[in-house]
Amino acid sequence: MDPHPPPGPLARLAGLIQAHAPYDGHFKLRLPGLEVVRASRTSQALAHGVANPGICIVAQGAKKVFLGSEAFDYDASRLLVYSVDVPVSGQITRASAEAPFLCLKVDLDAERVADLALKVYPAGLPQASRSLAVCVTDADPALIEASARLVDLMARPDDAEWIAPLVVDEILIRLLRSPIGARVAQIGQEGSRVQRVAKAVTWVRTNFDRPLDVERLAAMVHMSVSTFHQHFKSVTSMSPLQYQKVLRLHEARRLMLGRMMDAGTACRQVGYMSASQFSREYGRFFGSAPTRDIAALREGGGNAGLAEA
Repeated sequence: MDPHPPPGPLARLAGLIQAHAPYDGHFKLRLPGLEVVRASRTSQALAHGVANPGICIVAQGAKKVFLGSEAFDYDASRLLVYSVDVPVSGQITRASAEAPFLCLKVDLDAERVADLALKVYPAGLPQASRSLAVCVTDADPALIEASARLVDLMARPDDAEWIAPLVVDEILIRLLRSPIGARVAQIGQEGSRVQRVAKAVTWVRTNFDRPLDVERLAAMVHMSVSTFHQHFKSVTSMSPLQYQKVLRLHEARRLMLGRMMDAGTACRQVGYMSASQFSREYGRFFGSAPTRDIAALREGGGNAGLAEA
């Protein structure tokens, strides 16, 4: 018997992620749409960010993500999926210097999901039980093994270009065949609740600093105003106006932290007409007034955007 058997897929994935993430932070990989994350300590304070559609596959450690009033725990036994761009908050719940939190994020492309869903479900897509933009499912060992092969390919440029996209397809197919496959398939399904809300979300994200005309937005996705409100909230856990407000606050925080912008300028830049309203809503959302919050973030290393993986 071999006294040193090869590591299992999970341990192999953890080692490969560490090779691409030598210290704490987010690291883009060679193939667009792939990123690895490392964190060597747990976090008491919530980190805020806007997550884009993708799969978060944990090789080591654990994390909790909050969307509205719902909480989602994921670790090496459970992977997390985002189906729509959505503001979330999160915290690392298990990590240490010896065993850091290690995660692979694979972006989800709506067109590719749609193409593969037609092959996985040739008789028609099953009905999804929910449409919420965040869901968790058990991590299939075969999907973990494919993820390890994917990260391993990043060290070989030719293989990364030609073979890695095929492995991404394998991961998507395995996800579509999982218990949450019907929910994932909605991402690319023309006319689905998720697809139409995603279209509205894209408009709001692009025009977050402009006044929001909900009637026009509902018409754009071919819904009545009442149906649009209902579907938008069922996917994002927020009303369209709440969603826009959260985006504005996130962008203001980014401008103050990354561009050294003062609170008044950032307030106007993101579309607020009232500085006092901005300060009040910012403090309610992030837990302290803008100036104090940014000072604390800078003192702590400016780690404001680790909620998305």
